[in-house]
Amino acid sequence: MAPLTTAKTEKASLAKANCFRPWPLLTMGRKHRSFPVSFGVFQDYYSRQPEFKGDSNIPVIGTVATSLYFLGAPIAAPIVKRFRRFQRHMVVIGSIICVLSVLIASFVNSISALIATQGALYGFGFLMLYMPLLFMLNEWFIKRRGFAYGILYAGGGFSGVGLPFLLEWLLSSYGHKTTLRVVCISQFVLVAPSLFFLRPRLPSSHHDELQALDLRFLKNPLFWVFTVSNFCQGLAYYFPSLYLPSYASDMGMSGTIGALILAANNLATIFGQVGFGHLTDRCSNIHVLVCISTLGASLSAFLLWGFCHHLATLLIFSIVWGITAGAYVVFWPKFGTMLSEDPQPVYALMALGKGVGNIVTGPISAGLLTRSLSLGSYGLNKYEPAILFAGSLMLISSLAIVGWPIQRLAAKRADV
Repeated sequence: MAPLTTAKTEKASLAKANCFRPWPLLTMGRKHRSFPVSFGVFQDYYSRQPEFKGDSNIPVIGTVATSLYFLGAPIAAPIVKRFRRFQRHMVVIGSIICVLSVLIASFVNSISALIATQGALYGFGFLMLYMPLLFMLNEWFIKRRGFAYGILYAGGGFSGVGLPFLLEWLLSSYGHKTTLRVVCISQFVLVAPSLFFLRPRLPSSHHDELQALDLRFLKNPLFWVFTVSNFCQGLAYYFPSLYLPSYASDMGMSGTIGALILAANNLATIFGQVGFGHLTDRCSNIHVLVCISTLGASLSAFLLWGFCHHLATLLIFSIVWGITAGAYVVFWPKFGTMLSEDPQPVYALMALGKGVGNIVTGPISAGLLTRSLSLGSYGLNKYEPAILFAGSLMLISSLAIVGWPIQRLAAKRADV
């Protein structure tokens, strides 16, 4: 990913690294990422408003905002790599787009307009700022890259612990337009200072060239095992975060309780991502970690979410799902280093697979949630199809464990 440098240049760069701590890279993304991951609070609010009530496209707002980054990663990655010297400019422009998208959303009056602003425009801005951050992160961290990615992704969950409560209070007290304007102002105030401290570790070159991608990993069966597992996981992952507040509301709980459940999920995601990120640096068998993550999420959906009739059970499910399912993205860097000398194309394709799965979550969920509500039934009857769907996909994703014997067989053939 980085251009070739002389020993003298590399030594100078490392000296500079010792006097600069790359923590702004780990905290910058979370300030923008925490907003879309808390969309469940907005979704519950929009669905109860007379002007939006009954619109089946409300979930599309959140899925578009979170999916555009993943869908655009294969396109953005080579562009960011080609124009390394403009990475900081990209982060600044992307941050501005995110702030403006929220501001514009506060003036619109239809779900289609919210999809275009709070969804698509915000997602594009996030893609523009986040991809350069990942390139900088890869330069700063090598041996502990999994742990660094865990901290980076966990940042969104950390911010999302208190944010659902704040958003729920603002929405119930002032409405969505004022809430969006408050979010706009707060993002600008919190993000602007961090922009001055962003630094790549290696010096940029004015002669960077767009190199041909090494796609030999496409012939490796292990790549396709990871691809199927990643796609299924991405298709299932956002169901609880989208519907936990609504689930709590249908159980007769207040919006504050729904925000509490979502906050617990975000908090649990922090521990899952940091913990599994650390394990990817320590454990050579990534297949076992993937299986633990996805199988744990599958069982939690079948055995906990489906039987949630009380607050305690719903909180436990939210925590278990956050720890297990939320950790999957920290495996992507490890997939990349296992399959290719340049891990970025693998990472980008994993992001694309998750994005495709995520973008269809809204339309699929709208088709699944057609049953009537029954408080004593499995999944309140209304949510049973969604629970079975998410749990089954996570179960399929756990079958990535078959990549273990495939990898061992390939290693034996290479030794022959």
